[in-house]
Amino acid sequence: MLYAIGDIHGMRDQLVALIETLPLIPDDHLLFIGDYVDRGPDSKGTVDYLLEVSKEYRCTFLLGNHESMFLAFLGWDDPAYLAGEAFLANGGETTLASYGYFSNPGRFSMAPEHEDFYRSCQLSYLEGQYMFVHAGLSRDSLPLADPKYALSREDPRELLWDRNSMDLPHSLGCTVVYGHTPSPGLQVRWNLPYSIGIDTGCVFGGPLTALRLPDETIFQV
Repeated sequence: MLYAIGDIHGMRDQLVALIETLPLIPDDHLLFIGDYVDRGPDSKGTVDYLLEVSKEYRCTFLLGNHESMFLAFLGWDDPAYLAGEAFLANGGETTLASYGYFSNPGRFSMAPEHEDFYRSCQLSYLEGQYMFVHAGLSRDSLPLADPKYALSREDPRELLWDRNSMDLPHSLGCTVVYGHTPSPGLQVRWNLPYSIGIDTGCVFGGPLTALRLPDETIFQV
């Protein structure tokens, strides 16, 4: 089974509780939809825990727009690292504090295993009848019939920031699982067969959500 897990935003305790709730077996695959950092109290601890989980289970980590901003703020160079100027305005100070940035800002460094974690995050993933992205797709991709081709032509900004496409019908022949945009009621955004939104606003008082596939069972804490 594949378990897709929604936006965590530094809420390490909720993440630990959710993982311990899941009926995992050794062959299961955990896919994290991005936004591990910012706003919540323990971004570094969240990544520490994700690294431990990845030693026990197959894991795929998608890049979220908040990781993208964080890495751009730090001066990392990649087309997917964007909007560093908006990092502090979007809760980035909690991430910096968890990494000890303010205690020694001129000599800040990150542990190599954390650097490797962030650099390994993917923009998208395909498995079976499901596509996984952090935020969404451009509207130009919605009429396309080939999901691999659609992803190959996407700009990282759309995959990381789009809030306008995932409630719309598309012709991709798969269900898009995404995070980034919680519903007003902080519930799963069901739009079958086209999409499922699993950011349920954990850092805003909602649950942290895991979606098991292909049976589309929801687990929450």
